[in-house]
Amino acid sequence: MNTKDLIHLGVPEGDAMKLAHSHMRRLFARGQDRAAVEDDILRIVADPSAFFRDTDRAALARVLFRPAYTPRAELAPWRQWGDDLEADAVRQMANACALPVAVAGALMPDAHPGYGLPIGGVLATENAVIPYAVGVDIACRMKLTVYDRKANIIPGQRDRLANIIESETRFGIGAEFKDRRDHDVMDEDWSVSPVTQRLRDKAWKQLGTSGSGNHFVEFGAFTVTDDSLGFPPGEYLALLSHSGSRGTGAQVCDTYSRRAMARHAKLPNALKHLSWLPLDEEDGQEYWQAMNLMGRYAAANHELIHKHIAKKVGAKVILDIENHHNFAWKETHVVNGESKELIVHRKGATPAGKGVLGIIPGSMATPGFLVRGKGEPASLHSASHGAGRVMSRSKALQSFTWSGTKKLLKERGVDLLSSGLDEVPGVYKDIHTVMAAQTDLVEVLGRFDPKLVKMAPAGEKAED
Repeated sequence: MNTKDLIHLGVPEGDAMKLAHSHMRRLFARGQDRAAVEDDILRIVADPSAFFRDTDRAALARVLFRPAYTPRAELAPWRQWGDDLEADAVRQMANACALPVAVAGALMPDAHPGYGLPIGGVLATENAVIPYAVGVDIACRMKLTVYDRKANIIPGQRDRLANIIESETRFGIGAEFKDRRDHDVMDEDWSVSPVTQRLRDKAWKQLGTSGSGNHFVEFGAFTVTDDSLGFPPGEYLALLSHSGSRGTGAQVCDTYSRRAMARHAKLPNALKHLSWLPLDEEDGQEYWQAMNLMGRYAAANHELIHKHIAKKVGAKVILDIENHHNFAWKETHVVNGESKELIVHRKGATPAGKGVLGIIPGSMATPGFLVRGKGEPASLHSASHGAGRVMSRSKALQSFTWSGTKKLLKERGVDLLSSGLDEVPGVYKDIHTVMAAQTDLVEVLGRFDPKLVKMAPAGEKAED
């Protein structure tokens, strides 16, 4: 018997075919003839669920079992913040809430269309994780360091501070350090997934780098007006960074989203990027472990950038805050009066549980904000992750010029070291409007105004 014979018996190509070959060889080794083997496989194909508890046949049966997608009678409850959101983003949120595994959702005021779940979308599921609802740049995050130096030193030390940024991280696709940086994260178990095991060496070379797209490292003025943060009100020198898990995280997303989509081939095209992995099965567990490793890896990238820069600045760190915004968390929420453990996906959304600190940036010429979450149940304890784009990268390249952008940056007192034209301020929503739309989600504790900005050079492919 060969692959063609198994296809004739109803076995699809892919993982099921591999398992069918293994099962077939096992039966032949036990002395069964061709007719008996064909009958055995036909029975599994006809009713996979009948063999879920059969030790010899369960693996093949689980792969063959594909329940038809049935839209919910009613969408899982969800709520939107902000009025002027793109129709496609709203449609994507509704699609997500039609999934049988969906429990609740929320759409943030910076929302815009993405793959599957919109950027700015929050989705709670039960016993299921959706790779594309986490996003391609797994564990993309913000980190803010405030120093015991006044912000007015920036103009006089422009060249020194610029050199510090240039020397202590790297920007661009494939960017890496010639001399690897050290961090305990590289001593963890990278064999949790074949992807992370294979790419461990690449990840180590990229440790401490920033990548491309909307990722940045910038010095700025951090203004605090009260003493709730533990130091006197005033304007301080601060460093803000934004990046994620680099190429390794992207490969984790690609691998497991493909596996998820293979499992749910019957989903309509509009929902295929919302394909999920059950957390009580091997693929789901592999992805979950890899995602969490990428979270720790992304945190290590920022930690090294901030550690090395603080050392060269020669200042004391008086505040250190960070948060993920492309991730999935196991959290307990009350749904229909019942407390449940759910998987909360925040794709371009900031955790905003009661008392939780986070950073919401604007653009290279507009402020970002240090916020404290209010724990709003309807938002699944979430807030926006930034201002949100108002146009695609291709449209941005057609809509703006460097001469106009440089004039605006000069007016705002911003010195740009490098960036693509597709990241200029005009491609983003008004951050003040976004913040005004979520006053019930967060309270503002401090303001960060960019002064010296470094992003990937023009022409780099975006990996955000």
